[in-house]
Amino acid sequence: MIRRLFTGLVLGSFSVFAHAAFDIGQLMTELASNPGGRATFVEKRHLALLDKPLVATGEMTYTAPDRLEKRTLTPKAETMLLDKDTLSLERDRRKMSIQLSQRPEVAAFVESIRSTLQGNRASLERNYTLLLAGHKDAWVLTLVPTEQRIASLLQRITLSGVREQVLVIEYLQADGDRTEMTIEPVKLP
Repeated sequence: MIRRLFTGLVLGSFSVFAHAAFDIGQLMTELASNPGGRATFVEKRHLALLDKPLVATGEMTYTAPDRLEKRTLTPKAETMLLDKDTLSLERDRRKMSIQLSQRPEVAAFVESIRSTLQGNRASLERNYTLLLAGHKDAWVLTLVPTEQRIASLLQRITLSGVREQVLVIEYLQADGDRTEMTIEPVKLP
């Protein structure tokens, strides 16, 4: 009886230790294993000037390692395509493209999401301090800007998910405005 109790306590301690041992390297390995896919999203923008959040819905497609497309369907159609070094936006039949290499502050912001999806720790650490909480089945990664240009616009980005899936992205701007995007992966038959 005492031996069983001792064995149970030891094994229980290893289980707690295994959860506690989840680190950024393991998270990045999990994220890097995701080949991409489709998802729907709901984005809520909380602005100090408005009583209610602005809500947008749409679809996203990520193709590893460097292509991300976000199609907003409501309230107004808009497409954002990130393909390698080019960010393209289309709204109201107007198109605009920028090269990220020419806009480092935009590149740092965009790379926060793409590098997380890629599991690219080195890229994230160029512009952010990484803080991780949780375990493989329920993690929260907080990105705190280290570059002054980014910090003047953004307090932090918080991403949460399960294993290799990013399910929530929250941006807290320097002015206190906040955007939260909830992502629901589309299961293929």
